Amino acid sequence: MNQTSPQRDELPDMRYENFLALQSKGARKRERTKNAIRIATCRYLDEKPLVSLTVADICSAAGLAHGTFYLHFPDRNMLVSDLLLGFVEFIQSVLRAASRLYGSDTVRGSTEAYYELFEQNPGLMRCLVNNLEEFPEAMAAFQTLNREWVMTVATAFRRKNPNTRLSEDELLRRVYALGGMVDQYLTAILLNNDQTLRSVSGDRDMVIGTLTSLWKKGLSE
Repeated sequence: MNQTSPQRDELPDMRYENFLALQSKGARKRERTKNAIRIATCRYLDEKPLVSLTVADICSAAGLAHGTFYLHFPDRNMLVSDLLLGFVEFIQSVLRAASRLYGSDTVRGSTEAYYELFEQNPGLMRCLVNNLEEFPEAMAAFQTLNREWVMTVATAFRRKNPNTRLSEDELLRRVYALGGMVDQYLTAILLNNDQTLRSVSGDRDMVIGTLTSLWKKGLSE
């Protein structure tokens, strides 16, 4: 067990559908119904691809009449866009919490939180990394999240390494490249079930340690 693990209890639940369910408590009926639709969509996407999602599937999973869906969302694409926009905000809040709660090793803390976001929300993460062309607003939100996170990492690195010889452009290139590497790695083992990679990635803590090490070495001079 790594030294930061006791603080994980202070982080929010990483599963987005649980966050939506918690939001529904005490909410008005309209918002509860919208969240029931969102939750049903989360569960569907964990099992099946986005391309096969239909309004009928959503209503059946949510236990709602077909016409009820259209009282809250004009079509399937608007629902998915709404869901992904909310999920991007959720990711942002989780990563910010991780960077605050994991003491001095914020790189490990953020990497562990990001791993768990992939693990707990496979359907939504698959949409973010593979299927955003149909949802320009969600794509823009995800790109903004990436940009803000890159700037956060770069600023933290410069604060800890004030005498670094890395130029601003070089630092940003490295952060973007490392972030893309992490996305590709986690997609392979947690979403695409790459058996070759999974055969050497069975130990969760070791994987997080490897990715953390690459982050740190990749930003060193």
